[in-house]
Amino acid sequence: MPLGQSANPSSSSAPDGAITDVAGIEVGHFSDPRRPTGCTVILAREGAVGGVDVRGAAPGTRETDLLAPGNLVSTVHAVMLAGGSAWGLAAVDGAVRWLEERGVGMDVRFGTLPIVPAAVLFDLPVGDARIRPDAGAGYAACEAASSAAPAEGNVGAGSGALVGKLFGVERAMKGGIGTASVTVAGVTVGALIACNALGDVLDPDTAQVVAGARTADGKRLLDTRRALMRGDLPKPLLAGTNTTIGVVATDAALTKVQASRLAMVAHDGLARAINPVHTMSDGDTLFALATGRAAPSGEAPGMTVLSAMAAEAVARATLRAVRAARAIDVLSGGVPLHIPCAADIQGVR
Repeated sequence: MPLGQSANPSSSSAPDGAITDVAGIEVGHFSDPRRPTGCTVILAREGAVGGVDVRGAAPGTRETDLLAPGNLVSTVHAVMLAGGSAWGLAAVDGAVRWLEERGVGMDVRFGTLPIVPAAVLFDLPVGDARIRPDAGAGYAACEAASSAAPAEGNVGAGSGALVGKLFGVERAMKGGIGTASVTVAGVTVGALIACNALGDVLDPDTAQVVAGARTADGKRLLDTRRALMRGDLPKPLLAGTNTTIGVVATDAALTKVQASRLAMVAHDGLARAINPVHTMSDGDTLFALATGRAAPSGEAPGMTVLSAMAAEAVARATLRAVRAARAIDVLSGGVPLHIPCAADIQGVR
């Protein structure tokens, strides 16, 4: 099997629903065949009210200041999630070109300007780090976009994602990208999460570690939280070499302030599913999109319920990201490395 390839690179099923259950949302992946990296675009061609919240201390982002509640622009036409660290932000240029060609964007008199915020994760340890998502990758992701449930696992922005790196990449496991949705009273909230966390990923319902740092023999899960509490010392960390990024979307009609609040509380879902989370070496960033396409109803849920739905969808999508992931064999720093997935480790259900 070639380095960087897996027996089953992704899963197309979405048993917990998908972000594309939200009316007006499409998703497309580009996965680079040369090494495990790629990008994922979340399209809102008709526009969506946008918000963002950055919790990690080492983010790589574009157009996040624009989404601050006090700033002018409120409508977003796409969000780009990419590997490749800061180099991967180049994928946005391809999405902007693709949308402009189709007349999607904000009228600025001299042209139609698509608004495409973005966030990146650090997947450079797997394979040739000189291969990163670029404008062509972003354009290809847009070409692939549809309203069907997106593939999960080792695809798009999750292609090169790893989790549980606190004690070294050689003891990490495969991360990935996952999706989920929740519907209450005719309103849907969905999430799409690319999980490349420094910490472990837990089942939010049981608190069981599902993927993360492994014991020295590589056969069992270490449980990073307990290891740290008993005094195990992590390896020296390079800031920004991890990061969980994603989008939470709803068909409810929200203001820009409400969309920003939804992005903020959606991080509660990351805190339920990742430990430790929001570290100095993670650039955890969540965007919120509100399409306003839900049918009006006197019983529509308010912000308290929407917030609970957002956290739930994010937690489920994060879990899906590692459960759908598959093992890979890669070169890391020129050294062959086998990265197992959750299904490979003893005791994981």
